[in-house]
Amino acid sequence: MRNTSRSPRTDGEATRTRILEAAGELFAAQGFAETTSKAIAAQAGVDLASINYHFGSRSGLYQAVLTEAHRRLVDVADLQRLARSPAPAADKLSALIDRMVRNALSGPEKWHISVLTAELLAPSSHIQALFQSEIPLKASLVAAILSEITGIPEDEPALQRCLLSVIAPCLLLQIGRRGIPGPVQTMLQMPGAVLVEHLSRFAMAGLEAVSRDYAGSISRRREPGGHDAS
Repeated sequence: MRNTSRSPRTDGEATRTRILEAAGELFAAQGFAETTSKAIAAQAGVDLASINYHFGSRSGLYQAVLTEAHRRLVDVADLQRLARSPAPAADKLSALIDRMVRNALSGPEKWHISVLTAELLAPSSHIQALFQSEIPLKASLVAAILSEITGIPEDEPALQRCLLSVIAPCLLLQIGRRGIPGPVQTMLQMPGAVLVEHLSRFAMAGLEAVSRDYAGSISRRREPGGHDAS
């Protein structure tokens, strides 16, 4: 009885995973516009109805692929463990940068990197799926680490700018994998440990400078005649 009740769900999960992997590979190789549901079904070894059953439509499948791709790039559970660990905040930031650099340097480009890079270079309306599912929680976890380093509250615009400044170079490495010429190619040739050290030191220097400016601005506001003075 127990095996019978669990088998359909297990089979369904396996089918969904097979479709997702096939779609990810095809979207990475051909792009969303050029990839048909028929081609995905053929590669996954399923019928067209299975795509609609599990994902609603080809657009729904693409959004699921984007979500899975972002999860493989940075997993929420990994970020939660990192943000909540007792390690110094600077070490947490270095570990995060290390994870993203290793993704960028990890041999032949994996489909999740290709799909995300293509979407970043030419964003479609489907990218909203990431802002609804993956990005908000992950951004808040990274912001918590940066807040710990800088002393700036997580909801302050200054910290949001820091978040973008820290993550942007790592995203640029992903985009550089597509062969875009320029300094990023030189960076991609660097040993991973050296690149992580460089990005971490650069990020920390910027965060420390912003932290000093923020602390100074708060102090000035509290002085007599300052904006926050009573």
